[in-house]
Order: sequence, then structure tokens, then C-alpha cells
Amino acid sequence: MEEIQVKSQADNRGRKLVLGIIFDLIGYASYVVPFIAEITDVVWAPIAGFILSRMYKGRIGMVGGIFEFIEELLPGFDFIPTFTLTWIYTYLIKDENRK
Repeated sequence: MEEIQVKSQADNRGRKLVLGIIFDLIGYASYVVPFIAEITDVVWAPIAGFILSRMYKGRIGMVGGIFEFIEELLPGFDFIPTFTLTWIYTYLIKDENRK
């Protein structure tokens, strides 16, 4: 039973990483069409913040979602891969501190 749970957690980690990279790429897509970036960022910011807050429960999701929302709205900060950085913090840095 424990082996199944460990495998499920590993699958969940991989799924979140792939989704995070995809969502970061969607955020970068606003750079493709000049002068449209600000409009698309206004639409994408609340969606991205909501998604990130649902992907990661608790304080990490809440802080990450707020950061993602603000980062998408501020001009020039779109390059930050917030979804991927949240995954790194959650599964590499935070897990390392637990050991």
C-alpha cells in the first residue's frame, strides 16, 4: 500500500512539473505579438494566479498565486517562471529541509 502511495506522489510531482512548464510557456506567449502583451497579461494574470493557488495547497499556493498574479500584471516581469519556481521550492528545496 505504501509503495502505491509513493508512486502516486511521484506521478503527481511529474504532472505538476509538466503543467507548470506549460503554464509558464503560456505566460511567455504574450511576447510573441508586440503591443498585445499588456492586454493578454491582464486576462492571463487572474487565471494563472488561480491555477497556481489550486495546484499547490496551503500557504505555498496562496503566496505563489498572489505572486503570479502581480508578476503577470507588472510590465517587464513576465520572464519569471513562477510555476516552475514554485515546483522547485515545493519538491526540491522544501523537501530537502524536511530531511
